[in-house]
Amino acid sequence: MLIRDLAATDLAALRSWFADEAALIQWGGPDLRFPFDAAQMGEMPAEGDPRPSRWLFAGIEDDILAAHAQVSLDWRHGVARLARVGLAPSMRGRGLAVPFLSEVMDRVFREPAFERLELNVYTFNTAAIRTYKRLGFVPEGVRRAAVKVGSARWDTAMFGLLRPELKSAA
Repeated sequence: MLIRDLAATDLAALRSWFADEAALIQWGGPDLRFPFDAAQMGEMPAEGDPRPSRWLFAGIEDDILAAHAQVSLDWRHGVARLARVGLAPSMRGRGLAVPFLSEVMDRVFREPAFERLELNVYTFNTAAIRTYKRLGFVPEGVRRAAVKVGSARWDTAMFGLLRPELKSAA
C-alpha cells in the first residue's frame, strides 16, 4: 500500500465511507456533524510549518483511497494521538490495517520529539481493538459513557504505545 498525505481530491471518497451519524462519529469523534462536508475536512489539515498540529495520511491501494488516519501532535509533551482511522468499506478484511498503521506509527516515531503515541477507540469496535493490540498498543483504561450518539452512550477505551515498545509491535 502506498502511503501519502491526504489530498483534497480524496474528500469525496472519504465522505462515502460514512452512511450515517453513528458511522461518522465512530470514525471521527463526537465533534463531527453528519453529513461530513468539505468545511469540516478543511478544519483538519496541518496548521503550521515546520511543526504542524496534525498529520493526515492516505493509504492508496489499487489507485484508490483505501485507508485514512490522522495524528494530532503535542510537540511540547512529545505525545502524538492517532485518530480517525478508517478503511474504505470495500477494502476491509484484506489485511491492510496493520501495514498501513505500522507505517503511520513509524513516521510518528521517526520524529525524535515523540515518545508516546496514544488513541481512543469505542469499546464495541472489537476489530479495531484487535488491530491496535496486534500493533503493540497497551490498554490504559475506559472512559464510561464518554460520548452521546442519539440516545445511546458509548464507552471509550484508551490505548498507548511508548517509543521503546515500538520494536515489539506487530
